[in-house]
Amino acid sequence: MRMLHLGLRVTDLERSLAFYTAVGYAEVGRVPETESGSLTMLKLPGDPYVSLELVHDPARPVEDIGAVDHLVIQVDDLHATIAALAAKGVTAEPPSELGERFWTSWLTDPDGYRIELVQWPPGHPPA
Repeated sequence: MRMLHLGLRVTDLERSLAFYTAVGYAEVGRVPETESGSLTMLKLPGDPYVSLELVHDPARPVEDIGAVDHLVIQVDDLHATIAALAAKGVTAEPPSELGERFWTSWLTDPDGYRIELVQWPPGHPPA
């Protein structure tokens, strides 16, 4: 078994898509008009599979994000990632060092979902 992806309900698909593509996700497909709404599949450049699905139905805007605590994205160089995000208009919190060469930062998507960016020290096992 393995997890396929997380589906996040979003209020404004274009606004959320602009945010997640600025973060680094690429759109790989859409499924229009399902019972849940339209589905937009996203993946990060280093991932072999879709890891995030944006679920949008204008009649069902996001009213509660409390069920999702946060998403986590691993980056190679947190400081460079934060600078690249800033150039695209995405603000991340200043990085914090949690241990020797283990850095973390946070950003928030348009619906209020929190995303943690992590840079793990060399030699740290993946995931």
